[in-house]
Amino acid sequence: MPSLGEQQVSSNAQSSEQIDYQRVALLIQYIGTNYHGWQRQPQHQSIQEEIETVLASVLGYPVVLHGAGRTDSGVHAAAQVAHFDAPAYVPAHRWADILSHRLPSDIVVRASEQVKDTWHARFSALWRRYRYTIYTDRRPNLFVRPFSWHYYQATLDETVMEASLLPLVGRHHLAAFHRAGSSRPHSWVDIHEVSCVRQGPFIRIELQASGFLYGMMRLLVGLLVEVGRGWKTPDVFTHIWQEQDREKVKYAAPPQGLCLLNVGYENMPFERSLWHDTQPLFVFSG
Repeated sequence: MPSLGEQQVSSNAQSSEQIDYQRVALLIQYIGTNYHGWQRQPQHQSIQEEIETVLASVLGYPVVLHGAGRTDSGVHAAAQVAHFDAPAYVPAHRWADILSHRLPSDIVVRASEQVKDTWHARFSALWRRYRYTIYTDRRPNLFVRPFSWHYYQATLDETVMEASLLPLVGRHHLAAFHRAGSSRPHSWVDIHEVSCVRQGPFIRIELQASGFLYGMMRLLVGLLVEVGRGWKTPDVFTHIWQEQDREKVKYAAPPQGLCLLNVGYENMPFERSLWHDTQPLFVFSG
């Protein structure tokens, strides 16, 4: 049986009367394993396309969904934010249930709220925060595998890795961590916070920045692991990105360890408990 919101959409979609619209913000979680990233693209399944398809089926016409961050293929999101314009006769808070009941099981809309017509999921965002998880135990763990890089070939020194990250805080030109194929005209990034901590066999790398370049986190982590195992020093790591030496960044970390943790706004439309640090941590109890 359709929900009340779906009944309202169905009955009103046939009306020829002028319809008022409202801007609706969505708080979205997804497991990116089976998708070629957030952004809609030809011949590949994406998160944006999945949600837009459901919106079109409910409303009866194409809808454009604007996301705060364009996560790459295989990357997850704990609190992606997006918006679309919807008929005002459906209360904004109902869209979370309307969508989640129709979406695949690896995508969920945790909340939906009305925002100002001038609010934009991407352009109103002040920062994005990503977390990369590395699992260093030699023994595989099936329940950890989908959300981490199983790296056990050598011991990683997380203190040296964090020391390498600290000079990144500030505004820098990070072309060394910018994959080809991006439409972004420059590689300047404002990085606000960095951290690299170990808890048992898990190393968690987090960066918060105004925005992220295409492939930036995976390239950065790939080079950082070379520092952690002693192949490069922190000074060499810093020299590579300061000199914009893309050719010396050889490897990208695999996508499954990366998660868009949250997005920050001056006036966040959602309660903190719904978006703050909602990717569960793997905890070592041994």
